[in-house]
Amino acid sequence: MEINSRSSRIFQLVSGVIFMLICALTLIPVLRVIAISFSSKSAILAGQVFVFPVGFTMEAYHKVFGNINFLRSFVYTIVLTLGFTAISMMMTILAAYPLSKKGLKGGSIIMTLFVLTMYFDPGTIPTYLNVKSFGLINTAWSLIIPGSLSAYNLIIMRSFFTSIDKSLYESAYIDGCSEWKALYKIAVPLSVPAIATLSLFYAVWRWNNVSDVLYYINKSNLYTVQMMLKQMIDSVKISLLEGKTSQLAADNIKAASIVISMTPMLIAYPFIQKYFTKGIMLGAVKG
Repeated sequence: MEINSRSSRIFQLVSGVIFMLICALTLIPVLRVIAISFSSKSAILAGQVFVFPVGFTMEAYHKVFGNINFLRSFVYTIVLTLGFTAISMMMTILAAYPLSKKGLKGGSIIMTLFVLTMYFDPGTIPTYLNVKSFGLINTAWSLIIPGSLSAYNLIIMRSFFTSIDKSLYESAYIDGCSEWKALYKIAVPLSVPAIATLSLFYAVWRWNNVSDVLYYINKSNLYTVQMMLKQMIDSVKISLLEGKTSQLAADNIKAASIVISMTPMLIAYPFIQKYFTKGIMLGAVKG
């Protein structure tokens, strides 16, 4: 008994040290970027910046936020992300709920077709032609519809619905409850952890994705914040090559851009963190 207890303590100690090292390796690059964004050029030149700002300054942020197009793009991206997440979750729930029913005819075939999309990518050109044929080029819908349903998220949502006690549905059906009512009165309220988790997945994907903006959008008023940041960094690089700015200014702006782009997700995560582990674990184990 004492040997087992000692082994357990050693295991916990070693595990704790390993996880602390992993956390440090994860956090140090982020802290360094934040520190650079707030540090003076002279401090960066002297190599004094590591994880804490040196010569605190907001110059890089003034330059980024001084661009009115950037501010408009920032607000637009927030609205786009919220709309995309809402539509994606609605489609995921409406697809996962019937597929969670064992009595659905052809359900296994439909589910197989969804799973196949995880392994076989149609390609960029066919997808572009498809989006163009629907007249979605240079519209916000081109950034919403093509990626609005993830097969991976659908599987998690379906597994969560499957884990709900069948007796709850049976009692509701006896009382004359329809499938629609069972969905929003039973399934959805009991699946809040999964819904919160998948909403985060969808929101992060939409917020960080810039490839579809490159493919489908050529109007600057429809650029997302990630695209605007990319253009700002590219312009700094061009100015650097032309000798109009210094490498330090480029590093400052790039660091500030990274901090700005990750801030909304960092703010949103704590509010749904309590659902995250439960949503992933139950959705993955049940099935």
